[in-house]
Amino acid sequence: MSAFCDVCVDIAVADTNRAFTYSIPENMRVLVGMRVIVPFGPRKVEGIVLALKYEVELELGRIKPIIRTLEDYPAILPPNMQLAREMADKFNCPLAATLRLMVPAQLRKSRVSVKNEKFARLLVSGEDIKKARDSQSRAPTRQLLIDLMSDGEEHSLSNLRLLVRSPLSALQKLEEQGIVEIFEKEVFRKPYPSGLLKTEDPILTPGQEEVLSEIIPAINKGQGSFLLHGVTGSGKTEVYIRAVRHALKLGKTAIVLVPEIILTPQIVSWFVSRFGDVAAVLHSRLSAGERYDEWRRLRLGDAKVAIGARSAVFAPLQNLGIIIVDEEHEQSYSSESSPAYDAREVALSRCKREGATLLLASATPSILSFAKAGRGDYMLLEMPERVNAKPLPKVHIVDMREELRLGNTGILSNLLLQKLEECIKKGDQAILFVNRRGYAPSVVCRSCGERLQCPQCDVAQTYHRSDKQMHCHYCGGISPVPEKCPSCGSTFLKTCGVGTQKLEEELKKLFPGVTTVRLDNDTTRGKDGHRKQLSVFRSGAAQVMVGTQMIAKGLDFPQVTLVGAVLADLSLNLPDYRAAERTFQLLTQLAGRAGRGDSEGEVIIQSYKPEHYAIKAAATQDFRSFFNQEFSRRRKDLYPPFTIIARILCLADDNITARKVSGEMFRFLDSKLKEKPLWKKSVLFFREDDAPIKRIMGKHRSQLFIKMVDNKMGEEVIAYLSEISRMEWNCSVQLEVNPATLA
Repeated sequence: MSAFCDVCVDIAVADTNRAFTYSIPENMRVLVGMRVIVPFGPRKVEGIVLALKYEVELELGRIKPIIRTLEDYPAILPPNMQLAREMADKFNCPLAATLRLMVPAQLRKSRVSVKNEKFARLLVSGEDIKKARDSQSRAPTRQLLIDLMSDGEEHSLSNLRLLVRSPLSALQKLEEQGIVEIFEKEVFRKPYPSGLLKTEDPILTPGQEEVLSEIIPAINKGQGSFLLHGVTGSGKTEVYIRAVRHALKLGKTAIVLVPEIILTPQIVSWFVSRFGDVAAVLHSRLSAGERYDEWRRLRLGDAKVAIGARSAVFAPLQNLGIIIVDEEHEQSYSSESSPAYDAREVALSRCKREGATLLLASATPSILSFAKAGRGDYMLLEMPERVNAKPLPKVHIVDMREELRLGNTGILSNLLLQKLEECIKKGDQAILFVNRRGYAPSVVCRSCGERLQCPQCDVAQTYHRSDKQMHCHYCGGISPVPEKCPSCGSTFLKTCGVGTQKLEEELKKLFPGVTTVRLDNDTTRGKDGHRKQLSVFRSGAAQVMVGTQMIAKGLDFPQVTLVGAVLADLSLNLPDYRAAERTFQLLTQLAGRAGRGDSEGEVIIQSYKPEHYAIKAAATQDFRSFFNQEFSRRRKDLYPPFTIIARILCLADDNITARKVSGEMFRFLDSKLKEKPLWKKSVLFFREDDAPIKRIMGKHRSQLFIKMVDNKMGEEVIAYLSEISRMEWNCSVQLEVNPATLA
């Protein structure tokens, strides 16, 4: 048995970013990946065992022993240990920071404990049950309990209380007589109801059969990377279900990633209704106990399928068979906090390491993924038709400039108002989308033009009518609306723009008596916020749903026949080379919510830029047309995938420090490029300046921004940037390669 082990302590700072050696007490079983409590200076801290050793070079008297193990099994499996090391190197962060991704926060520092519950069962059977019952002739409660437990199964006290008032004292009497045994047993907290009615498999469409004929042999071989491009309503979820079921038949496990927490209840219900309670859910909206138990169900093998948002890619599954990334184009798969990982890249790494199949899927694949499929990195699979040959919705583009010329200054165009009235009269449902939450995106002084800014961030605050406060959607700060302009002292403050709250209020005025449900980050807070709101709409209790981009993808409501995009071109104004791509994806996905049932759907896109190619292509649901135009534009303007964009982001308490660090990095890179002429040819340009948003959560932000050719020299430049970002600096430094946002 090993006498020593290396431990990574759970302190994610540079000074502790190394292994510390501890001795293993006799009779203590320690394995690589286990969580342990170790002495660290005057403290006792958690750590992860990295390696076992038989010999050490340190003086034995200086080596302290492990205090105890926290589980009798490794919390982190070997492939995920390798993944954590790989990510720590790639993102220039302490190993402790990437190991934290592998276990839920609730597991660390013993924030949650195992839930135990009292159970009871009969100790008699057959003819003895009748004798036991007869012996309780003067105690009808005890007789009833014997009847309820006569099936020989274990019964929880919580279930017995539903049928018998205060059963514990009666059970204790029966226990004294040797008729019943009362005991405690661990139970798992479940975030979603189990035992849904089983539904039969639908008949596969020819398109579904064709793509499964490629995916299933790949699962058998433990290999393959696929990009599934299927139009909205083409039945991609059925492909996921059949692929996962095949993996389970082979004794393998599966991970299904969804871009929004709001989608998890729907997809979990589909999986559970088809092949039982084999799925566990991992996302941040679960209660601490539920997340802890769902993770343990996966780790202990009680659940074989992990479903969840970005962090579920680290699920502790053995014998992985397939990872499915639904709506693979979504920006939410990229983490913006350190370590800034991309769940799609992590999924690919896990699949290659663990011999699993990767399936990326979307009705609107990202330009990068589709380009990779074109060059052979992924095998492209396509499903160009909806299930049962249902037509795609009819899309109308409304020029809001013309509406204004005709005197319509309202939020809704005349056509959308007309179609909405028709939809409501028919008893159908409608979805209205505006990609801004709150009541008004800004409050402006009419005297000096000043916008009310967040004191912690370099962004405008949003006015929320519900609490009559100003909210910052970056740091979460809330402040009252000032009586006077902070800049000039004027009292003439005016709200500007449209948010979900204002649209909801407008609908109540226009259609009194029509129930509306709103879905945004304000109404879906809390563990079950999104599920409750969706349930109201799904039941038909509400006819109109108003929401942000969280409602634009994946949701399946057969009664929705009308979809309206109120400010369709907002995302076109973003200072990002992907603005057109994200606009096309958002509008195409949104249009796909209409006409999924028996009735045909209609979509109204309101825009001030109706001539833009992204909006035109979204209206015709023509992905290839958009891809060709956008791909040509990026080739011409030298944007990814033809180039690599990287930046080193510097975060400090003051702007002088942040700019000083980014300036020094600029000089490092400039000097290196002079030494390396081949590197200089690959770097198209580089600059040092403030980040577009100069301050977030009180931290000043500056950057070294680089655009380079995607070739071997470019990769060497990235390696050098990683090297200088790992140097000692007096502020926080993050290297980002093709970052999800350039803010």
